[in-house]
Amino acid sequence: MNIGQVARYLETLAPAVLQESYDNAGLLTGDPSWPCSGILCALDATPQVVEEAIHRGANCIVAHHPIIFGGLKKITGKNYVEKSVILAIRHDIAIYAIHTNLDNLLSGVNGRIADRLGLINRKVLSPKPGLLMKLFCFVPVAHLEKLRSAIFEAGAGHIGNYSDCGFVADGTGSFKAGEGADPFVGEIGKLHEEKESRFEAVFPSYLLNAVLNAMRENHPYEEIAYDVVSLANPVPDIGSGLVGELPHSMTEAAFLELLKSQFGLKVVRHTALTGKPVRKVALCGGAGSFLISNALRANVDFFVTADVKYHEFFDANGQMVIADIGHYESEQFTIDLLQQVLQQKFHNFAVLKTGAITNPINYYF
Repeated sequence: MNIGQVARYLETLAPAVLQESYDNAGLLTGDPSWPCSGILCALDATPQVVEEAIHRGANCIVAHHPIIFGGLKKITGKNYVEKSVILAIRHDIAIYAIHTNLDNLLSGVNGRIADRLGLINRKVLSPKPGLLMKLFCFVPVAHLEKLRSAIFEAGAGHIGNYSDCGFVADGTGSFKAGEGADPFVGEIGKLHEEKESRFEAVFPSYLLNAVLNAMRENHPYEEIAYDVVSLANPVPDIGSGLVGELPHSMTEAAFLELLKSQFGLKVVRHTALTGKPVRKVALCGGAGSFLISNALRANVDFFVTADVKYHEFFDANGQMVIADIGHYESEQFTIDLLQQVLQQKFHNFAVLKTGAITNPINYYF
């Protein structure tokens, strides 16, 4: 087991292409070839967490927030970022960040928040566009089923809650093999017509190589006729935020109590209550005020997020309640998620949760 294997597994769960342009997810310190002695899951790779990893014998930290977010021009230990990097390098600790690429999965950070609230009928609040592609491939009719199965196995053909989605149309293809060719059917120098099926299926762009490799390995032709096009369609289960429903409606006061109990809150910052029952809820772990307009369009009763600024609270406009539960508080269960997915893959390997509370915000009552 080495660091690179851990990183590659995490990238199959939350591919780097899903992160936002401003983000810095991925392996931040360490060599992928290093043997891995253990993994410590955390929200932040602070100096305290790095020290904990050293003492617990784990040379890999998997953190939600990238400790290196902007560029580092100097590493002198003058702040917590530089201290963490120095400690990690000095003790050969690899730090891997899995941030907005995990945020953008329906089953990721927001899925854990929804679990705490018992939300059902979940979907992404703001689906991410520009991630879908479509493959059009022409194959002899007799080889269609083998090719189609391989392409589906590579990850194509998923649309919402449906899998193996594709389209087939039959027709006649023609070609003339030139000198040096090794045609599967037909003769060199003679025009050949073949009954073929046109098969098409959509897939997320990060699976392009896997889908094309599956096509090439399961197609009989020496030269394959195919097209790949980018789609403007958003991916239904990839994007920012989440919207769902409570199994039963409750009062606004009861819902605020639910937030306090499920997230261990001392206080909830919120807009004026509307007096309506709460059934439909939108949420976004971390700083989610950029989704206020999406929540309004979704006609939700509550929008649960963090880091809402003074003037942004006005944007609720009496139509819903905005509840700011705190950045750390909203994402705290991401640590459990990381430990769970890593333990499922690496059964006989030490996957630990940090005991450090890295929340920089305190409250005085």
